[in-house]
Amino acid sequence: MSFPPDSHKLRELANGIAARLFDSDAVVIHALYTAAMRSLVITTAALVVAAFTSAQAQYKVINTAKVGGDGGFDYVTADSEGRRLYVGRSGATGSLHVYNLDTLAPIGEVPLGSSHGATVDPSNHHGFATSKPVTMFDAESLKIIKTIDTGGNPDGYLLDAANHRFYVLSHSAPQIVALDTTTGDIAGTLTLDGAPEQSALDGHGKMFVDLEDKDAIAVVDVKTLKLITTYDIKSAGGGCAGLAMDAKNGILFASCRDKNNMIIVNAATGKIITTLPTGQGSDGAVFNPATMEAFSSQGDGTLTIVKETSPTTFAVEQTVKTPVRAKTLTLDSKTGNIYLITAEFGAAPAPAPGAPAGRPARPPMIPGSFTIVVVGK
Repeated sequence: MSFPPDSHKLRELANGIAARLFDSDAVVIHALYTAAMRSLVITTAALVVAAFTSAQAQYKVINTAKVGGDGGFDYVTADSEGRRLYVGRSGATGSLHVYNLDTLAPIGEVPLGSSHGATVDPSNHHGFATSKPVTMFDAESLKIIKTIDTGGNPDGYLLDAANHRFYVLSHSAPQIVALDTTTGDIAGTLTLDGAPEQSALDGHGKMFVDLEDKDAIAVVDVKTLKLITTYDIKSAGGGCAGLAMDAKNGILFASCRDKNNMIIVNAATGKIITTLPTGQGSDGAVFNPATMEAFSSQGDGTLTIVKETSPTTFAVEQTVKTPVRAKTLTLDSKTGNIYLITAEFGAAPAPAPGAPAGRPARPPMIPGSFTIVVVGK
């Protein structure tokens, strides 16, 4: 950090004024000199604060690993205690791929077919993947324990480790299915009017679920698995695919595509506190309580970091350039690192006859290009 290059000029100016004035104007001289020095101190202090804030925010891509493998991909989940990373792959050869969280070296696969993603209850080492049917597996041996027909179309998921529950999210009914992570038994279901994308827990018996097609956040009682209320946030934006939460202060961070913004909501009242810009095509959000930062990953190759300095004060702290299509993410709570997944794609083929207008065909993924990206300090 450097101090203002012109700071010496303030002192010279004050001394020059003093030299040209009469001795009888000593009071005026002192006042002018004091004002000049006060300006210097304020300017310097501001630069020190700015430099410190900037240094605190210097996230960057610190590692990438082109691990390859066949099939599409959706979610990525870090098991911070077990030091593993889970990625569901889809397609004819789909399976659940498992990597070392620290080295990104492949550990093995769970041969469960196509799945969106998976997570593990660290207390019993039981993992669950949102395949159809849902697959329960042993996280240590990677052996399948059993499959569970939850109905609907399993997609997103949420682990409640404190209560040993795994929640399956589906765009079709039932939209939420709760599984006991010890037995794999269905503990309850809930049908919602909307398509859930991501969810978060407050640690006090409530689950918050962003309904992507309704521009709303559903509030659910996890004990009864009943809908409490729904927060309408369409006035600020829509198409929210990411949802994270500061459980301590009761703050929700909804990352939305329609206006490329993050809508910050009071979880107790549903009141919109503020909105902040993000990149284009968010598909996930996480919150790190250790740093009081919310992260939103976008398909345009950006990772937006929002700093919470108080329950009412938020600002975009940094935008990190990431590979294009790295639009889902997970947090390693031990290191504070963010993990994203992406791949390289070829040119999109011509639309099939009868395809909806304005909807381009999906480009093919280049074989062997699947990559894990790590962002940290």
